[in-house]
Amino acid sequence: MSRLNPLVVVGSVALDTVETTHGKHRDALGGAAVYFSLASRFFARPRMIGVIGNDFPATHVNLIRRHGVDLEGLQRADGPSFRWAGRYSSDGNVAHTLDTQLGVFARFQPKVPLSYQSGSVLFLANIDPDLQVHVLKQMPHALSGGDTMNFWIDQKRSALGKMLRRLHILFVNDQEARSLTGEHNLIRAARALLKLGPKAAIVKKGEHGSMICTREGILFCPPFPVDTVCDPTGAGDSFAGAFMGVLAQSNHSGRAIPMPLLAKACAYGSVVASFTVGEFGVKGLLAMRWCKIQKRLEMLRRLTQFGNGSRT
Repeated sequence: MSRLNPLVVVGSVALDTVETTHGKHRDALGGAAVYFSLASRFFARPRMIGVIGNDFPATHVNLIRRHGVDLEGLQRADGPSFRWAGRYSSDGNVAHTLDTQLGVFARFQPKVPLSYQSGSVLFLANIDPDLQVHVLKQMPHALSGGDTMNFWIDQKRSALGKMLRRLHILFVNDQEARSLTGEHNLIRAARALLKLGPKAAIVKKGEHGSMICTREGILFCPPFPVDTVCDPTGAGDSFAGAFMGVLAQSNHSGRAIPMPLLAKACAYGSVVASFTVGEFGVKGLLAMRWCKIQKRLEMLRRLTQFGNGSRT
């Protein structure tokens, strides 16, 4: 691969305790910014902005750095690190939160290092929309993608609206799309999302793939089929990491993004997310190799080919 372009991500760095039907792991490396960075590293040079407490293991920090992530934007603050504990339903589709301890993340004030501010691509993981706007103002010329959740939709709609008017690409799941727009039908909901500001809306539907909506039209993207889902944690952030990495690779600006490029980004997102869910925590992402990514991409292409319509 040629020299990679930088990609800035702002989000959580966490210690996760997760239980699924396949087992349990405690205080494992997690957080949206971590999954995003490790997923994007084959397509771009990830630059992470986040915060950790003084109890965060140095081994985790070293592991992230060894895998090509620039950590100049990672702050270490006095206090406990962000921790999340959850248990997944037997089919892996529903996460039941058992415990959330924000720790130093509750006081997180993102600071974009000067060396990051010239970056042309930015992703805002799920954080307070006021903070997302704060970062967007520091990188006004970047092609921006962003995520949110129902808590911000319900509690900070006005601030979220300000963020969406500045954002280029919005990533939400189907429930969030419905909550944001009041539309139950996902196609109408996706179109309504564009009226809020973004040039493209990516509606994630878990094991059923995703949908891209722009003013050009709508495209449905299949998931990469996985026979064993060990741990769904971080799948959406991994999808976004590969997706935005492909855009960073393309050197595309914040103007109208062509549908073929979005489709390519979506396909890589599906493939990379399949590595995440196949193992606990970030193990699947750490085991990724470019040749494995390309092999799964080709498999996905073959699985989604249609005939020419002629009768046999």
